[in-house]
Amino acid sequence: MKLFLTIMGLLNGAYMFIDGLFVVVNGKYIGPEKPGPWAFLFNRLNVNVFKLGPMFIVYGILWFAYIYGLQTSQAWAYMFGMILFTATLWYLPFGTLISLVSIVLLLLHKRKLGL
Repeated sequence: MKLFLTIMGLLNGAYMFIDGLFVVVNGKYIGPEKPGPWAFLFNRLNVNVFKLGPMFIVYGILWFAYIYGLQTSQAWAYMFGMILFTATLWYLPFGTLISLVSIVLLLLHKRKLGL
C-alpha cells in the first residue's frame, strides 16, 4: 500500500512541480496552449492561470514532503496526506484522479495499520 501511495504522490508532485517551473519559465503549461479543465475554475474567479506557476511548485514540494513523511512513518503523514489530497481535487483531471485514488489507498492503509 505504501508503495502505491508513494507512486501516486510522485506522479502528482513531480508533474505539478515540473509544470509549475515550465509555466514560470515559458509562460505556458506543458501540453496544449489552453490549460486543462482545472483552469475553468480559476477563470471564473478572474485569475490569470498563467501566473499560477509558483502555486504549482509549492504543491509539488508539498507532495514531496508527504512522500518523505510516508516513507519515514511520520505521525503527521496521514493527516497531511488527507489534507493535501483534498486540496488537490480541483486539479482536473490528472490531480483529481490521483487524489481520489490516494484517498482510498490512504484509508485502506490506515485501516490495515489499525489507526
